[in-house]
Amino acid sequence: MTVLQASLRQHLVSLLSEVAPMDEQQLRRETWALFEQQKEPWLEGTLKAWRAALKSAEQRHVSKSPGNHLELVSTESVENRMLASRMALALMEVAASEVNDLRKRLKYLESVQELSVQDIVHPEVLILAMVEQWLACGMPLESWTLVNQVVQRHINTHWRQVYAECNADLVAQGVLPVIPVESRQKSKSGVSPSAPPAAQGQENYPSGAYPSQNYMPGNPAPGGASGGSNQGAPAIFPRHYPGWPVLSGADGLPQSDAHGMDVLTRVGRLIPGNYSAQNFSAAVQRGPSAQLMSALAQRPLPGDAWGGASGDEQPLPVLMVAQVAGELQQKSAELKKLAQNDNEKAIIELITLMFQSILQEDRIPPEIRVWFARLQMPVLSMALQDPDFFNRQNHPARLLIDHMGSCALGFDASNIKSEELATEIKRVVQVVEQYPDAGDRVYERVYEEFKEFLKNYLTQKTASQKFVGVAEQVEQKETLAIQCTIELRNLIKDMPVRDDIRDFLYKVWSEVIAVASMRQGGQHVATLALKKTATDLIWAASAKLNRADRVQVIADLPELLKSLRTGMSLLGLSPEIQDGHIKVISDILADAFMSKAQAIDKVQIQALAERLAHLENYFSTDGSEELPLDAQSIEDLLEIDASDLEVVTCGGVEASPVMLAWAKNLSLGAWFSLDYHEQLVQVQYVWRSPLGYLHLFSSVLGRRYLIQTARLAAYLEAGMLRPQEEALLTERATRDALTQLETNPERLLG
Repeated sequence: MTVLQASLRQHLVSLLSEVAPMDEQQLRRETWALFEQQKEPWLEGTLKAWRAALKSAEQRHVSKSPGNHLELVSTESVENRMLASRMALALMEVAASEVNDLRKRLKYLESVQELSVQDIVHPEVLILAMVEQWLACGMPLESWTLVNQVVQRHINTHWRQVYAECNADLVAQGVLPVIPVESRQKSKSGVSPSAPPAAQGQENYPSGAYPSQNYMPGNPAPGGASGGSNQGAPAIFPRHYPGWPVLSGADGLPQSDAHGMDVLTRVGRLIPGNYSAQNFSAAVQRGPSAQLMSALAQRPLPGDAWGGASGDEQPLPVLMVAQVAGELQQKSAELKKLAQNDNEKAIIELITLMFQSILQEDRIPPEIRVWFARLQMPVLSMALQDPDFFNRQNHPARLLIDHMGSCALGFDASNIKSEELATEIKRVVQVVEQYPDAGDRVYERVYEEFKEFLKNYLTQKTASQKFVGVAEQVEQKETLAIQCTIELRNLIKDMPVRDDIRDFLYKVWSEVIAVASMRQGGQHVATLALKKTATDLIWAASAKLNRADRVQVIADLPELLKSLRTGMSLLGLSPEIQDGHIKVISDILADAFMSKAQAIDKVQIQALAERLAHLENYFSTDGSEELPLDAQSIEDLLEIDASDLEVVTCGGVEASPVMLAWAKNLSLGAWFSLDYHEQLVQVQYVWRSPLGYLHLFSSVLGRRYLIQTARLAAYLEAGMLRPQEEALLTERATRDALTQLETNPERLLG
């Protein structure tokens, strides 16, 4: 912990000097300041919590069987546990054998079948203490995102060694020198059968992800649109058109009507003897039986049937999908026998048919479909308790499945690598399984994590990374310059300022302030000095009607001219151009000594200086205006061949506010058909800039398209950018399930 503490301090200090959006810079500064104050209490608190965990459950007043009673669990507690579990999974990727061997030896020593889930041997117990003490010291969970990777690297290296040393100590004392072969074979990927959920399935998990972007209405994917799906655009956007969002209510989120009728109402009408469809929905609201929920709490299938095997023992993916489909049907049949009423049977059958439809989606790679199938039982458990799942297209579980599906549908296993996506989907499913009682909260959390994963995954190629990094700086600089110009115009519009000085401030000095803010931060000493130079110049160039003011201008002039040259040098202006600006300004300052015009009051100058000092607080970045970008300027900034980059600056029609709102909330990973220069191209949405002005799409051939928000909305309005899928994955699955049930209603209760 002492070594980690020093590493975190060094890391946070280094972040202060890196370029980042303004809100990110603020978080970094606040985190560094808090860490400096609380690093010792955090270290001491973590060590104290670890020592307390060494005590027995009785000494710590911990229940041995937490599952035997009900209790309320705070959202913060659930998030902390999920974060700890995620980091434990990443550790298990590199230290599975060491951790599992130590568990086996401790169980052998204590003569128990299972270790307590709160035993300190479990990595997630150790990590949870670190996270909880971090929060207990007053540092927000958002600040953990800044140090997560450093902590993960540290524990992956040091904790593996610690577990190995513990095993070596026990072996030296004669404790289980050799782990029985059959014990290892029970877990082909190195996981102990008795390991808690956080330790299961440790193959290649990313170290974590954090909350990120907004919800996107619609998750399109390629390959399955009907022949006419790419022709034209909806004449009136709010009407229902598959694959396009339908905005309703103040929240702006789409609602699916499943062919215009409540799903449960339609199912209720199919149940024999159910004289009123409302009876069905009312009965569902009473909640499922305890017997059924108890059966669902058990793991539905053995791990090996879900892709847990490795190497030559792994069955062919297509055969695996067929095997899983058969076992799920068998499991569903067993659950229907345990159901105590027709309503429970109907929901079991509906969910079964929905997931059968997903399993039959052959455009999703088989190895990913298997992990989708594993969600069937957790989703069934939730749907029995929360029937809104069927009718809310924006239900967190549906958002998660739809978004993962939209990304997976775009992959052709023959020519596009999808291993990392499959690994992330596997991780997401396992986290959901760990928290069967968390309701939709766990889906909300892992959905945010999945979106954060996509932000990194979709731009991981070297060329894209370099482009994205430069594009972010270009966006920030251009946005700051535009906003600074607007603010300066508003601030001095009623002041008696010479036109030449106005032009210099708008065209040159706003750029200076923007570049300085981007590189050093808006509140850096050097940036504040350049902001002050603007007000000094305005005052110096105004009429000087008394001797005291003229004396002050003469005294301050050398420093003013020096600051002006410093700012212009920051822009890379040549000495000749700088001399031209300085000459014009010097002539104006000389005229000000003899001018009889109205002087600018120092109170006005002081108010202007205070406003400029905190200029970034008044900026608005809604993305509705286009920045002055073109392909050549991007190529010059990249200093690489940008022949594969298209900066889309024309086309489309005037966009409505609704389309502009949709353009700002597209979902990363979604697939579209782009009509560009009379060519139809299949593209994936891979990047949204931090300020929301720029959007990057990539074709399967590697060509990239950079589009600003206003232009993107114009393309959506004109139908020149269209989702390739006509409906969301869960919407299609629900539709297929209802069709089968209406054709053969007897299967509802069979």
